[in-house]
Amino acid sequence: MNQPLAYVHPGAKIAKNVVIEPFTTIHNNVVIGEGSWIGSNVTIMEGARIGKNVNIFPGAVISAIPQDKKFNDEETITEIGDNTTIRECVTINRGTTDRMKTVIGKNCWIMAYCHIAHDCIVGDNCIFSNNSTLAGHITLGDYVILAGMVAIQQFCSIGNHAFITGGSMVRKDVPPFVKAAREPLSYVGINSIGLRRRGFSTEKIREIQDIYRILYQKNYNNSQAVTIIEAEMEATPERDDILEFIKNSQRGVMKGYFSN
Repeated sequence: MNQPLAYVHPGAKIAKNVVIEPFTTIHNNVVIGEGSWIGSNVTIMEGARIGKNVNIFPGAVISAIPQDKKFNDEETITEIGDNTTIRECVTINRGTTDRMKTVIGKNCWIMAYCHIAHDCIVGDNCIFSNNSTLAGHITLGDYVILAGMVAIQQFCSIGNHAFITGGSMVRKDVPPFVKAAREPLSYVGINSIGLRRRGFSTEKIREIQDIYRILYQKNYNNSQAVTIIEAEMEATPERDDILEFIKNSQRGVMKGYFSN
């Protein structure tokens, strides 16, 4: 939709049925897919790759250069997946030479005032409540939920289906399927409500609980727990997801609430 009060650079590639509201600015080297809606006073900068049926609300700034002093104007991008909603005043920075891109997956819901820094990779179906902040180089799996005002330190990883409570400071990796809370951030159970909503059976939820009992409630260190889980628990996609996450953790996995 041609909006005379918006500025669209001639080099931008905009699908024919995209709606662009007044006072929005779209820079060169931007791609926006079919059915997307760009609200008023949005700024979409170079390197943005926005999918189909994406909704971006007023005040958002997409694909600004990284807040990284090492950045040297490399040609990097920001990818926004199909059917994602980005609410008011969200800021998403493009990548650096580390990953060359920042990625938000499909069907995500990023609420007002969230910040997603350079080189973050966010999976599909994630929900970020207001004012949640991701530093650079963070990796989130699918179906991750961040409650309001969560702050995640750079280079952390969050596993699939994890839930992090509001106001949390995330300094360690958060494994899949868990609820994380308290200060310092700790394991407080598995995300059973979220798993039920997504169709996990009672038996599957019990299996995941049994794995985390070994990891967090038996006084084993992580290496011991991994060995026992591999020996005693049947190989399933969920078990293997947990084990792979723990083995690949770079920052170390968060502790259990009762850990010393």
